[in-house]
Amino acid sequence: MEEAFRTAASYVALMLESLSVIFIAVGAIDAVLRLLPAFRFRLLTHGVRRDAWLSLARWLLLGLEFMLAADIVDTAISPSWDDIGKLGAIAVIRTFLNYFLERDLDAAARSDAAPASSDPELS
Repeated sequence: MEEAFRTAASYVALMLESLSVIFIAVGAIDAVLRLLPAFRFRLLTHGVRRDAWLSLARWLLLGLEFMLAADIVDTAISPSWDDIGKLGAIAVIRTFLNYFLERDLDAAARSDAAPASSDPELS
């Protein structure tokens, strides 16, 4: 029975890892597509780069969450202490990455909202 769960967990983990790679690849393609017109017309401004970065950061966050889920599923059935230690290290690293990306995205959202709400012409 344990072997059946272990096999199922490995397939679920593989599916989650595959999805994370797909999400990150989609994010990279999306970011490049956002930058291409600016390169083509030599209009690579801070706003264009920022838009591409924000898009990529959102996809990276999603991909990192799926990678962490895959690691958790992979070590869910009868993990050794070595597996638990590796999962802990991976979880800490990915959590820090997620935290700082999320913080940067929130700061970007606040800075986007601030000029619009303080504009006297919009009131």
